[in-house]
Amino acid sequence: MTDTPPRANGARVLADLNALRAIGTYKTGVHKPTFSDAHMRSLEWLAARLPEAQLAATIDGIGNVLGTSAKAGPKLLAGSHLESQNHAGWLDGPLGVIYALEAARVLNADPGISGAVEVASWCDEEGHFGSFLGSRSFVGAVMEAEIDAARDRNSDRTMRQALESVGLNGRARVTAERGRHIGYLEAHIEQGDRLETSGLKIGIVTSIVGIWQYRITFTGEQNHAGTTRMEIRKDAGLALARFCVAIDEAFPKICGPRTVWTTGRITLDPGAPSIIPGRADMLFQIRDDNPQVIDRLEAELRRMAAEVTAAGRVAVAVERIRTGVPALMNDAFQDAIEAASQVYASAKSVRMPSAAGHDAQVLSTIMPAGMLFVPSIGGISHHWTENTADADIITGAEVFVEACRLLLQRASGGVD
Repeated sequence: MTDTPPRANGARVLADLNALRAIGTYKTGVHKPTFSDAHMRSLEWLAARLPEAQLAATIDGIGNVLGTSAKAGPKLLAGSHLESQNHAGWLDGPLGVIYALEAARVLNADPGISGAVEVASWCDEEGHFGSFLGSRSFVGAVMEAEIDAARDRNSDRTMRQALESVGLNGRARVTAERGRHIGYLEAHIEQGDRLETSGLKIGIVTSIVGIWQYRITFTGEQNHAGTTRMEIRKDAGLALARFCVAIDEAFPKICGPRTVWTTGRITLDPGAPSIIPGRADMLFQIRDDNPQVIDRLEAELRRMAAEVTAAGRVAVAVERIRTGVPALMNDAFQDAIEAASQVYASAKSVRMPSAAGHDAQVLSTIMPAGMLFVPSIGGISHHWTENTADADIITGAEVFVEACRLLLQRASGGVD
């Protein structure tokens, strides 16, 4: 162990983040859908930086960037993602990648530290083609059939076509070497306002919420909007609207303290002003860290659907299309982040759950995992005004690097 622990270079971290921000700029944010030109240029930018951290770079067949070390000793995996939501923020994803890169640059070059930080940028965390496809591929949870079936949510382009267009189709996908890593550490903006409103600098993530998604389909009868009397209509769109209101009336009575639910998309068919919709679809999502709460809410959703169907005018079908099991973050990783926060963030930290999904929950299925948050100004994310103060970005980088050092030190049998 060195007399003075190595420290993150805050100016370098800010310069890296702004370099990525300059790729695919949209207003004060970025627009980098998965496999877009801006996304691919960002991956190439990262791959070119990894040798600075004594890492060999690979971009694999699903678009993951992986930086691996030949240094002896324990290996800690760290990273996040580089694609963005459409017309969204500049820190959601890149912050964690750059923190990982900085930790690798600082720690891998230090002969007094046994082991190394390896870096990952996971592809499609934002779900343009699927659900955590990059990290799930790495843990061996994505079959070729899923890639065959995946389509861009913003167009009719298949994932195979997208991979072909960026030169990745046919390239091997890298999967985890079990036992190689002592765990995975990820940093992220909070995407909420708890840290900012509480005057805190670091969130120590205790658990990552589970996400359950449903397609709810209403089947009525398409007919003429001018000649069909109101009392005999079988309007699927109206049934959908009433169902949304009914959910907001029923769920608060049976949900948990942190449950949230969202109707993210509504589609009416055929979607013309002079035609009564014969079919309507809604994409509906529930988030909670307690599966029992979700089971209760899903049962209520299905009961409500059966009740509407029994009334006879419109049939309602509930299809679960995504199940996201909550993930607990490793206690030792939480302790390391807290210890680092005492040194670099004046102990202004709090242990808290994450209400957003992250790649860390996927990695936690095969190795210990941890996450830290930095404040989000106004709690805004998934919008181009997303931002974090430079001072908070630097503090977060210092805490992250120190947490990585502590984890490697402890894994190699060192005493702090």
